Amino acid sequence: MKRREFLSVLGGAAAAWPLAARAQPASIAVIGFLRNTTAESSQSLLSAFHRGLAEIGYVEGQNVRIEYRWADNHDDRLPGLAADLVNGGVAVMVAAGGSVVAQAAKAATQTIPIVFELGGDPVKMGLAASLNRPGGNLTGVALFSNVIGPKRVEFLLDLVPNAKVIALLVDPANPNAELEMEQVGDAAKSLGIHVEVLTARTTSEIDAAFATLHRSDARGPRRRDVHR
Repeated sequence: MKRREFLSVLGGAAAAWPLAARAQPASIAVIGFLRNTTAESSQSLLSAFHRGLAEIGYVEGQNVRIEYRWADNHDDRLPGLAADLVNGGVAVMVAAGGSVVAQAAKAATQTIPIVFELGGDPVKMGLAASLNRPGGNLTGVALFSNVIGPKRVEFLLDLVPNAKVIALLVDPANPNAELEMEQVGDAAKSLGIHVEVLTARTTSEIDAAFATLHRSDARGPRRRDVHR
């Protein structure tokens, strides 16, 4: 996602904040920031977010307040954290971290504007009515990275041309998981390749998945090549 594209979306949402909140200096607007990772691992994202807000005239602590909620890599905490932001009266919610965060935000409110960023198709995920007319209270940026699964298979075979088995690591709780498995599976099958699907929901399960992968016949990137 390009930062300027995200900021233009956020700026549009900010323009829709209640006039009363902007008219009273003592009651500044509040942004709810929801993410499924940790604060420590998201510092570069936060820096870009703050710079972008400043570009459109919003400075934290001066004319806007930001309430942060971090799931610390536990997606099951997202619904409660999203509900907490809604109950706290935020003017707009930023759902940063893909479809699982956007879905949690959507389930928490049908009225507060939500700005999301994700890799898949927001229409297929039920987050938007259409790309040109999202409708409802959600809008954002979609990269459609989940549709490049077949190209990833091709790249992998360029690296390991003799591979007959490849592994696919997915989070089964992610709404994109089923579609990605289908796309990668179809692409691999057309090339005579078998796909071994591994699942992981937490950091410890990722470690276990790589241990399983090490004992299997699958060929592909080693653990150091995988960025969480």
